[in-house]
Amino acid sequence: MRLLLHGHGHAERVGGDTKTPKSRRTLELPQQAAKALRQHHQSQAAQRIKAGKAWHDHGLVFCSAIGTPRDAAHTRRAFRAITKRAGIGENWTPRELRHSFVSIMSDNGVPIETIADLVGHTDTRVTEQVYRHQLKPVITKGAETMNTIFSRAGKNPRKKSA
Repeated sequence: MRLLLHGHGHAERVGGDTKTPKSRRTLELPQQAAKALRQHHQSQAAQRIKAGKAWHDHGLVFCSAIGTPRDAAHTRRAFRAITKRAGIGENWTPRELRHSFVSIMSDNGVPIETIADLVGHTDTRVTEQVYRHQLKPVITKGAETMNTIFSRAGKNPRKKSA
């Protein structure tokens, strides 16, 4: 596999393999995502028929109207249109989905070891460094738990025996 580097540090993956052997793994999709991909597959089949001989099959899940790879600028524009329609603004990038995923998992009590595995990190150190702002609930959970325990203990002190 090779990467084509663009200005500002953007990279475009060329070829059909993953970045690292660890990147090749099977993850279960949420039902909503699986349903959306099935619908996308159906609409892409219709696009293929409409394009006729102009269709260039590259085996891509997300491609142009004629089956060719999308460039990074097109992907960013399409993503901004989606976030605008969703009512969350136009300043989002596809990369932020990864950060949002980590935040959602962390906010819902998923252990950092599981989050690290899901995002493809070999251990929690990289996850903690890269996503430290998104992991705040996980990092502060111990202190919050102890505050709760100590506040209960202060309200109901045990009687000392004489």
